[in-house]
Amino acid sequence: MSKLSIVGVGSVGTAIAYACLIRGSARALSLYDTDAKKVRAEVLDLNHGGQFVPPCTVTGSDDVGVTAGSTVVVVTAGAKQHAGQSRLELAGTNVTMAQQLTPQLLEQSPEAVVLFVTNPVDIVTYAAARAVDAPPGRILGSGTVLDSSRFRFVIARRAGIAVGNVHGLIVGEHGDSEISLWSSVSIGGVPAEQFHADGAMVFDEQARAEISAEVVGAAYEIIAGKGATSLAIGLSTARIVEAILGDQHRVLPVSTVQRGTYGITEVALSLPTVVDAAGAGPVLPVPLAVPELLGLQASAATLRRAQSGLRL
Repeated sequence: MSKLSIVGVGSVGTAIAYACLIRGSARALSLYDTDAKKVRAEVLDLNHGGQFVPPCTVTGSDDVGVTAGSTVVVVTAGAKQHAGQSRLELAGTNVTMAQQLTPQLLEQSPEAVVLFVTNPVDIVTYAAARAVDAPPGRILGSGTVLDSSRFRFVIARRAGIAVGNVHGLIVGEHGDSEISLWSSVSIGGVPAEQFHADGAMVFDEQARAEISAEVVGAAYEIIAGKGATSLAIGLSTARIVEAILGDQHRVLPVSTVQRGTYGITEVALSLPTVVDAAGAGPVLPVPLAVPELLGLQASAATLRRAQSGLRL
C-alpha cells in the first residue's frame, strides 16, 4: 500500500495533506510534527471528511516513527517566510533542520523518496542530499513546479486560452533569480512569439517582462495578503507525489542536485526532469536561447553564493 508522510503541519503541510486526500494521491497518509496537539487536530479534521474522498487511512504523531514504511516523505517543516523576506534569507535555520532530519527519515523509511518543500527549497534540497548517502534523485525539491503553473496561468489569462493548452517552464532557483523559458512557450501549439490577437503580437518584449516579473512577485503578494502561500503549493506538491507513487515518468521542473547539464554542478535547481518511482530521473536538456542560458547559469551562481556561508 502506498504511504505518504508529511513532515510539518503548518499551513503548507496541511494544504498538501488536504490536496492529496481529495485527489486520492495515496492510500495511507501520516502527519508528523513536534506539536502533538496540532497533529491530533489536523488528523481528526481530515478523517472527519473521510466519506467524501477516496479511501485513505490518516494517522499522525509527534514521534518520527509515524513515518516508518513511507514510499514518499514530503518535508514542509522549517522557519516561515515573512512579508518582504526573500526565500534565501531562511537558509541557515532550514539547512540545519534538513541536515538533521533527513537521516532520521531515511532510517524510518530506507527506500523512501524524500521531497522537500521547505524554503529556500534549492539550498535545503542540496543540503539534505549531501547529508545522506542516497542514490541520485532520491532527494528532490518541489522546485519551480508551482512557479511554472503561475507562469502558465498568467500567459493563459492574457491569451484568452485555457491554461491546459498553455505550455511553459520556469527554471533555475525557486526564487528571485528564476528564469522564464519564453523560447519554448506554446499556446495551443503556437509559439509565444507568433501568437497574435486582432493582428497584434500579444507577447512582445514588454509583455514578457511584465509576466515574468508577476510570476517572481506572486509569492510576495500572497504572503503580504494572507501570511503564507498554501493552496497552490498543496496542489502542485500533490502532483509531484502522484508522479512518484504512480511511476508516471512525468516531466516536471523539480529541484535536484545538478551534474553537468548546461555546465551546472554543485548546486540544486530546477530543470525539466523525469519523475518516476525512483524520484528524480534524467534531466531533459531543452534548447535554450542564449539569454536564457546565461540567466540560468547566473541563477546557479546566486545559489552557490548563498551556499558559501553555510556548512554544506
